[in-house]
Amino acid sequence: MLDIADELNRWVEEDRDFAVATVVAVSGSAPRGPGAALAVDRDGTAIGSVSGGCVEGAVYDLCVEALQDGRAVLERFGYSDEDAFAVGLTCGGIIEVLVTPVRAHAPVYAAWLSAAARGEAVALARVARGPAELLGRALLVHADGSYEGGLGGSYDGGLGDRSELDRTTAAQARAMLDAGRTGTVEISEDGSHCPGGVTLLVESSVPPPRMIVFGAVDFAAALVRVGKFLGHHVTVCDARPVFATRARFPEADDIVVDWPHRYLRRTETDRRTVLCVLTHDAKFDVPLLETALRLPVAYVGAMGSRRTHEDRTRRLREVGVSERELARLRSPIGLDLGARTPEETALSIAAEIVAARRGGTGAPLTGARTPIHHDRVTVSAAAVG
Repeated sequence: MLDIADELNRWVEEDRDFAVATVVAVSGSAPRGPGAALAVDRDGTAIGSVSGGCVEGAVYDLCVEALQDGRAVLERFGYSDEDAFAVGLTCGGIIEVLVTPVRAHAPVYAAWLSAAARGEAVALARVARGPAELLGRALLVHADGSYEGGLGGSYDGGLGDRSELDRTTAAQARAMLDAGRTGTVEISEDGSHCPGGVTLLVESSVPPPRMIVFGAVDFAAALVRVGKFLGHHVTVCDARPVFATRARFPEADDIVVDWPHRYLRRTETDRRTVLCVLTHDAKFDVPLLETALRLPVAYVGAMGSRRTHEDRTRRLREVGVSERELARLRSPIGLDLGARTPEETALSIAAEIVAARRGGTGAPLTGARTPIHHDRVTVSAAAVG
């Protein structure tokens, strides 16, 4: 639902009832993953998508029905061999979609959408499978572990009792939130960690991941644009004030004039942060990478020729960087696209970042037998408890 959170937040502010259909699970080749959503209001206005077009009409009808009868429903869609034009996914995959009616100003949904619009870290946990009376009920979980709503209460956010189910749901949702993940988790109806009773869909709203670009060069300007397109909070850092300017990087969120390694040591990073070193100057690169390769970040890449890479790794070994740490370095940075222009180079870097995040190989899909989608989104309670 996060992909349409801004629009839904406006609907809530405008006192509009709506029904939202959210992808709970996928198998095989499916166009969109868990969390993708389509919403329909009482006037029939639709926003979002759950399948890229394959089953949108049928899901739209389910939303209209949910608005009329006030009941949540879980529906499964797959490819029909008997009739290729029947409702189904022509790509051959299977998706499960949870359709939930939401009354205007429903406290849990209103609070979640508002917090998501502000970029706060919150998670919405909804019952996707389980007893009919629980289906679609929601719990809002904050980063500090506090929660609102109740699976024992009404789906629109009635507080209900602080049952063991609520407490366990809150704990599991917080674990997903800490990891910045959206997916499913299974718990029993009594709140224990045994799977098989209730399946929760947890949607985590977290601040955008950081991309820090070191080196205020022409390639950096193109990478900033691509980073913003991918949803990153982008910072440009360079020790040279004549180059690190707002005029050169109008789309950057932050521009920092400082020695790269000094800035990296004092700024906040996490396991979603990507670090792109474009300076290819040993006096900047070595102290910077010595720090970067020891941080728990998602990606560290450095620009330069193969000769530059060999010289850089030699210098890093001399200052004590281990072989295990060096193995984390993506250098020369980017995938082999034959890139030459700054824009093409930025694309190759972005492609490598996405492949590293999603577990892709970077190989052409044509003729390959590898999965198109690599995401692992189902998490057991035992795995995150």
